[in-house]
Amino acid sequence: MTMRLGVIGGGAWGTALAQAMAVDGEPVLLWALEHEVIESVNGAHENRLYLPGIPLAPSVHATGNLADLEICDALLVVTPAQHLRQVLGKASVARRPLVLCAKGIEAGSAMLMSEVAAQVQPGAPIAVLSGPTFAHEVAQGLPTAVTLACEDDRACAALAGRIASPRFRPYASRDVIGAEVGGAVKNVLAIACGVVEGAGLGQNARAALISRGFAEMTRFGLARGAKPETLAGLAGLGDLVLTCSSTSSRNFSLGRGLGEGRTAAELLGDRRTVAEGAFTAPVLRQAAAAAGVDMPVVEAVCALLDGAASVGRVVEGLLARPLRTEGA
Repeated sequence: MTMRLGVIGGGAWGTALAQAMAVDGEPVLLWALEHEVIESVNGAHENRLYLPGIPLAPSVHATGNLADLEICDALLVVTPAQHLRQVLGKASVARRPLVLCAKGIEAGSAMLMSEVAAQVQPGAPIAVLSGPTFAHEVAQGLPTAVTLACEDDRACAALAGRIASPRFRPYASRDVIGAEVGGAVKNVLAIACGVVEGAGLGQNARAALISRGFAEMTRFGLARGAKPETLAGLAGLGDLVLTCSSTSSRNFSLGRGLGEGRTAAELLGDRRTVAEGAFTAPVLRQAAAAAGVDMPVVEAVCALLDGAASVGRVVEGLLARPLRTEGA
């Protein structure tokens, strides 16, 4: 019998994953907060609020009642990182596997999503799905590869077998921490690369920023127990390259606005969707300081988000840092 999947979160990414999981007509239950989304998915087979113009499979059904998900064998959790604790606390999970698809670090606790989920739903097997993914491309069935990280090999194999399709390929990993660190840090670095674009600093600067940002991601990841090969894979470097190179990235677009001289308050106030890096940046700065990890690009993003420094001042500060070897 096929594993029945539920998706918690009716935004663009949750809807795209529901569509990808329904590729062969398999039933997928999508929980959404907004009544408008539920009506649109069930009535028009489209999420007109978050993913307009992309037809959804008839086997994707939406609900606003978390209790309806009790019929599912596993749950993909796609709520924004800062709401994960609250939503999971209301869900009846029992021992169903949780596949965490949000990328971020919880404000206040500095916990990764797997740590939050383990605290709120002890006993539930936890996996992390992460990698270079834009929702609209996944929903359209364009080729995509992701990391599926889980410490339980049997659970990982079962989930991978259900999630995989000819256009959606999961690569198994046991490094849950590495997959999460990559996804969280790349959002902050994407803001920095957007700033480079918005300020007209050129392609050389963006390439350098991606490289040095990856060095920061690696330092922080290793300090948290991640494996270097995970950070150099789909969930780390792969996702970093995608979100630092495309205007389809919400975080990149936020950074571009900052680079053009707009304020963070103005830019975030205009958004229906979440640029998770804006919330992750100050938490990441705090966690890095506590771990003794040097992350100057993250510090620069925080200064811009806080309005504590101009783009010109931040760039000058980065370029004026003491000379060092590249591996440091």
